[in-house]
Amino acid sequence: MPETAVVGPTLGGFEEARDRVTGVVQVTLMDSSRYLSDILGSPVLLKCENLQRTGSYKIRGAYNRLSLLTDEEKARGVVAASAGNHAQGVAYAARELGIKATIFMPVGVPLPKLQATKDYGADVVLRGHTVDEPLRAAAEFARTTGAVFIHPFDHEDIIAGQGTLGLEIYEQQPDVDTVVVPIGGGGLISGVASAIKQRAAIDGRTVRVIGVQAANASPYPVSLEKGAPTQITILPTIADGIAVSKPGELNFEIVRRVVDEVVTVSEDDMAQALLVLLERAKLVVEPAGAVGVAAILAGQVSASGTTVVILSGGNIDPMIMERVISHGLAASERYLKLRIPLPDRPGQLARVSALVAECSANVVEVLHTRHGGGLLISQVELELHIETRGPEHAELVLERLRDEGFEPRIDF
Repeated sequence: MPETAVVGPTLGGFEEARDRVTGVVQVTLMDSSRYLSDILGSPVLLKCENLQRTGSYKIRGAYNRLSLLTDEEKARGVVAASAGNHAQGVAYAARELGIKATIFMPVGVPLPKLQATKDYGADVVLRGHTVDEPLRAAAEFARTTGAVFIHPFDHEDIIAGQGTLGLEIYEQQPDVDTVVVPIGGGGLISGVASAIKQRAAIDGRTVRVIGVQAANASPYPVSLEKGAPTQITILPTIADGIAVSKPGELNFEIVRRVVDEVVTVSEDDMAQALLVLLERAKLVVEPAGAVGVAAILAGQVSASGTTVVILSGGNIDPMIMERVISHGLAASERYLKLRIPLPDRPGQLARVSALVAECSANVVEVLHTRHGGGLLISQVELELHIETRGPEHAELVLERLRDEGFEPRIDF
């Protein structure tokens, strides 16, 4: 149960941060989603920080933090570590404020994030394969050069900047009942939850805040259970923007006090969410930014009033997007990969293709081989990639094939 005592920035601190970032940070679109509203059973609005300057909310915290540096600190330059969005936020803010910036990023960071960070004028150093290794390298760089380390989430000025988003949400949607927020280290949710709850309390209202993590990178559920920030081992995840192995100290304390619930979503959930946002909302969102929508699709969110889902970023490599969309189509059973053993005689491929066509499904790829595992000498294996309209249509195709004596199996 959230506590009432304020930890971290006060409401006045959030309002001062908003004054600092005004003119740099854009007031982003709040867009209603009929599709998600029908699923949740109550109004759902999308807060489109994927359309924010630099492509994510991170510019809020970065600009607030850098603008509070002393002249002496600015002269020493700044250093940061990020999988991409914090990097762009710091690089942009540093350019606007005339500060030299060095950014450590993981090897394999999506090319658009890497190029944008360089284009904003930062010196980029690639190090390690998760954000934890660049964080350590950046801290060492700060120690040896005197540059000011700009932590991506665990600092009061960063939290205050991110919290300006909470104030913005409340002003755009004063009747908001629930806010669903992505969580990595906790900078965004600690700021949004604290700011919006302090602001709503003035009106005698309460607002629920639900955090969402990728299941493969979810230190908060474990940490909340143990009562302290706890290190976990990160498994591979498409949500690189929130792949953090341990909560921030200050972030954790704020989350523990003011966040109502933290849930997790799978890789398939996120892939489906990206597909829904593309098709239904016409929005490009990165996997980390879509976890709130994924939580609604997966039935992890319950709400009776107006729900605002933060789309925290839209910086996604087109090559990764192509893979995620394909995965999302498969996860929603709109793209079937079937393996079918067939008698090794003429006409079998044509017969199967005709049956699929009768169901109004579309074959997009075919592989015909005698070398599949478990085949009899007299058999071949047909691998079909089929586009369908969804689970019911996919089941219709499978039933039609089975009725004709074939034994299709889905290959994931």
